[in-house]
Order: sequence, then structure tokens, then C-alpha cells
Amino acid sequence: MNMVLEKSKEFFDLTEEEKKEFEEKGVLDPIRYGTSFNSKKDEIFYRRDFLKVIVHPEFNCPSKPLGLREVLLEYSKRTREVTKGLLSGISAGLGLDHSYVERALKLDSGFQIFAANLYPPCPQPELAIGLPPHSDHGLLTLLINNGVTGLQIKHKGKWFNVNNDIPNSFLVNTADQLQIFSNGKYKSVEHRAMVNNAVTRLSVVVANGPSLDAVVEPAYKLVTEEKCPPKYIPMKYMEYLEMQQGNQIGGKTLFGQDSGMKNQLA
Repeated sequence: MNMVLEKSKEFFDLTEEEKKEFEEKGVLDPIRYGTSFNSKKDEIFYRRDFLKVIVHPEFNCPSKPLGLREVLLEYSKRTREVTKGLLSGISAGLGLDHSYVERALKLDSGFQIFAANLYPPCPQPELAIGLPPHSDHGLLTLLINNGVTGLQIKHKGKWFNVNNDIPNSFLVNTADQLQIFSNGKYKSVEHRAMVNNAVTRLSVVVANGPSLDAVVEPAYKLVTEEKCPPKYIPMKYMEYLEMQQGNQIGGKTLFGQDSGMKNQLA
């Protein structure tokens, strides 16, 4: 984990000219570097540098810095193993077979994105935010950081600080596709990233989703028309991803305040 953070920092320490080679052009580009420094909307400044890399089912990696490829290849493999183990337990907890989620959502070809986020100190943190409120599009997101706090999650309408500073541990966020698949038994976590005026925060997240061609819908064993009707319509994960990426980030955009997508998207 420390090596992943170290190599991520080395990427951000590259010259602007070197990083420009990886600047984003489209939301599904395999390698995307970008910055939201100095962009302004509704009197709030967004302050973040990011690197996003699609690492599965096809592995991609920037050519710089030296050694990043080997570290990222191993880390993406290990985090997929952790995710499969967690989803096996979730599947059993829902009363399904241990491998039900893996089979139904084709996790062997699951879509996995590595993202490193750099939040430098901000002179006026009360006027800025690192990343606005949102939920993640996949199944489970695994997060580590450099020990600097800044992540907040929303619970019952209030924001709470998350101190995920236990060494060699992951913070795991449940995401949109798990909410859909579990028919709302699991809720995707709405969260945001705050900035401070003293130290740089570095976070690394790995978003793990179904296969892009998997049709995600409430598991049929969790649905009964009378007592527990489906809350969400079936949708191919690729289509959901395109819809989410096409929306401006703003809370749980596609869920309409947790009421589901049935009326919105039908």
C-alpha cells in the first residue's frame, strides 16, 4: 500500500509537460490525467489533481514514473481478490449462493478503475472543495490515503468525518450497482472530499464494478411482486456508466434521493 501511495506521488511530481501527455480527452479514456485547480462554479472552487487508469479487464498504465506499472499491476490484482471475497460474503448475507454476485455480474471481466487524487493545501478551504458530493458507480470502492483526513460521508442528512488512518487497511464504500443488485438492501455511500490549509492529502481509490456488458438488476431471489417489488429497472452497466459520467456530479444524481431509478429512467 505504501508503494502505491509513493508511486502515485511520484506521478504528481512529474513536470507539467510530462503529465500533459496523459491529459484526459474522454471519460472512458484508458488513462486520464486532469486538474480542477482554478475552475469555479457557484462560488466554490474545486481543488484537485487526479490520475484515472482503467486496469481491468484490460490493463493500462502511464509510462511514467519508473516502476509504477509493476506496482499498479500487482495492486489491481490484489484488490480484485479482496473485492471478490467481500462480495462473496455480501452474497451469502443476502441469502444467495456465495458465488451468485460473481456469476451474475461477470466479475471475471469486471470493470476496474484505479484513481489517485491529490488535494494540495488551500489558503481559503472554506471557499473550496476537493470533490463534491457523489456516490460511486460500481459495486465496491477500496480507498487508502496518506494519513491526512478529508473524506466525509453523509448519513441521515448530516456529514461526518471519516478517519481511515489504521495502517495497512482499506476503507470500503458501497456503490450504486450494489444498491441496484440488492434491491436497496445495501445503499451506495454519498461522500465528498474536503481540503485544508496546512498539508497535502493524497488518496488512492480502486473502483470495482461488474463487466461492462453485464445487465444489472435486482437479484431475482430478492424480489417478489407483492411484498418486495423491484425498485430499479434492468440496465447494462456500460449504459449506466455513460449516464452517470454525463451528469454533473451532484449527490446520488441517478437515484433521485434514494427513490430509485424506476420512474426516472423507464
